[in-house]
Amino acid sequence: MSAVGMGPRARLVLALASSLALLAFVWPLVVAAPPGVTDGTGHGLDAPAVFMLVLPVLLVVMLAELSAGGIDAKALAMLGVLSAVGAALRPLGAGTAGIEPSFFLLVLAGRVFGPGFGFLLGSTTLFTSALLTGGVGPWLPFQMLAASWVGMGAGLLPPVRGRLEVVLLMAYSALAALIFGLLMNLWFWPFLTGTDSTISYVAGAPILENLQRLLLFSVASSLAWDIGRAVTTLLLVGVTGSAVLAVLRRAARRAAFGAVPMFSASRAERPQLEPAESAP
Repeated sequence: MSAVGMGPRARLVLALASSLALLAFVWPLVVAAPPGVTDGTGHGLDAPAVFMLVLPVLLVVMLAELSAGGIDAKALAMLGVLSAVGAALRPLGAGTAGIEPSFFLLVLAGRVFGPGFGFLLGSTTLFTSALLTGGVGPWLPFQMLAASWVGMGAGLLPPVRGRLEVVLLMAYSALAALIFGLLMNLWFWPFLTGTDSTISYVAGAPILENLQRLLLFSVASSLAWDIGRAVTTLLLVGVTGSAVLAVLRRAARRAAFGAVPMFSASRAERPQLEPAESAP
């Protein structure tokens, strides 16, 4: 049961904004080098500055559009509760082998409450967590978007139930955790590796060449953390998935998201019947 309405306009805005936001991650693979520049210097690095200014605007537009599309007080309350839980879970594994305890909740909640809710939950969880831990910086919009896509993707998975559903969510959570790490590497990789190594960014190089360099950089720098995140999320989904899905679905049924309330007339408003005439 979707907790956030996804009308045609909301879907269009989400698709367009997500497509533009995706460029904020993948620009190193597609940006062209200025004339006479063969390394990672020059105006070839203007792109991230532009995207870092645009990205918060995209987030605001997407969040506002999804909220206007049909989120009611009950869905908002559920979003607040789950965001707080996710934000409280995240610091428990911060700094330890890439463990991210909050990711399994993004996957399971996105699965139950739908892609719109999953998108909102990813953004609000990462934002709340950053405020609690002091992790606010230029990386935050990228983290929010990547986490939002994790929650949204869970809501778009095929509608299966039972043990097969848990297995599907386990596989998805592991893959999503690895992709999250790769995306987070993409946004800062060109600035960190210099220009004289096999893992350095080269502006204007063929996509496959830069992608190979990015993968080598990820293996050398963050693969252990990404695997830790993937394994932790997979195990948490496998161990708690059935129980948490049941609890969330019970909450969704009781909340009856999107149900239209029906009011009956009060006794004072009901039409008064004329008393029957007494028999002669």
